[in-house]
Amino acid sequence: MRVLITGGAGFIGSHLVDRYIADGADVIVIDDFSTGSRQNLAHHGTSHLTVIEGKAEDRSVLDEAFVRVDLVYHLAAAVGVFEILRRPLESLRTNLDATEAVFERATRDGVRTVFTSTSEVYGKNGKARLAETDDSIYGPTTANRWLYAVSKAVDEFLALATYREYGFPVTIVRLFNTTGPRQTGAYGMVVPRLIQQALSGSPMTVFGDGSQTRCFTNVRDVVEALVRIAAAPAAIGRVVNIGQPNEVSIEDLAELIRTITASSSTIEHVPYAVAYEPGFEDMRRRVPEVELLRELTGFVPSTPLEATIREIVTSLEAELTESLVPGPRTA
Repeated sequence: MRVLITGGAGFIGSHLVDRYIADGADVIVIDDFSTGSRQNLAHHGTSHLTVIEGKAEDRSVLDEAFVRVDLVYHLAAAVGVFEILRRPLESLRTNLDATEAVFERATRDGVRTVFTSTSEVYGKNGKARLAETDDSIYGPTTANRWLYAVSKAVDEFLALATYREYGFPVTIVRLFNTTGPRQTGAYGMVVPRLIQQALSGSPMTVFGDGSQTRCFTNVRDVVEALVRIAAAPAAIGRVVNIGQPNEVSIEDLAELIRTITASSSTIEHVPYAVAYEPGFEDMRRRVPEVELLRELTGFVPSTPLEATIREIVTSLEAELTESLVPGPRTA
C-alpha cells in the first residue's frame, strides 16, 4: 500500500506516518517544513518513507508524489490561532489553494482521500454536543479570528461538491483539540504550552477567565480513528467528528497539569485582548457528538486526559535530557 500524507512532518501527520510504516505501508510525505519538523520523521529510514519538500499547492510537487498512490490524507494547513492572526493572507491561501490542488489531483486519479478539517468550523455554536449537521455560527469578517474556521468550511464545501459532481471518494473529519507528544506550544496549542511552563517553573498563563471548556483527544486515538475511517466505504461523502467527548475547563486543565508535574508555577490569567488581539472572541465550550464515528468505525477516542498529559511530560523531559547530553568533543 502507498499512502500520501500532506503535512506529514507535522504533529498529527508524523504519528500517522508512524502507524502506516508500522503496518508495512510505503509512505510519501509532502511538507514545506514551515511548521513541521524533520525531527518528527528522523527515526524512520528511507526504505518505506519518501519525503518531498515543497508546498501541497505546487502542481509539480503533486506530480512527483502521486505515483501509484492508494490513499491520501490531506493534513497540510495553516496551524494555530497565533499563526492565523499574524499571517492571515498567507494562512488563507495555504488553506484554500493547497486543498483545491490536492482534491483536483486526487479526483483525477480516483484516489481515496481523507481531509482533516476542524471543530473550529462550528464557530460560536454553543450547543451542548456538536453534531456534524449542526449550524456554523461565525463573527464578522472584520475579525481575523474567524478566518481559519471559514477557510476550512470552504474546503469542506469544495470536498462535498467534488464528491457530488465527480464521485470524489473523500471523507471530511473534524478534529477536536488533538494533543500528545511532538505537539508544540509555539502556535498557541494550550496543553503543551501549559506543560512547558509548569516544567520550567514559569507562570502558567490561562487566557480569559479559564471557565471555557474543551475536549482533548490523544493523538494516538485520532490516528486510530483516521485509519478506520479510511477503510470504511460508508464514510465516503460524509463529515465525521473525531474527539474525546469529555470536557474540562482550561482552569482545571492548568491545575491538573500543575499537580501531575508537581510544579511550583503560579496560574496567571491573561485577557484575550492581550493574548491575541482586541475584540478576540473565544468559544465557551466545544464538545463533539461522536455517534457517527462509532457507527462507521466501531471506535471512539477514550484515552484519559491524565494519561495524555503524562505522555507529553515524559516526552518533553526526554527531549530536555537529550539536549543536555554533551556531544562528542572536537579538537
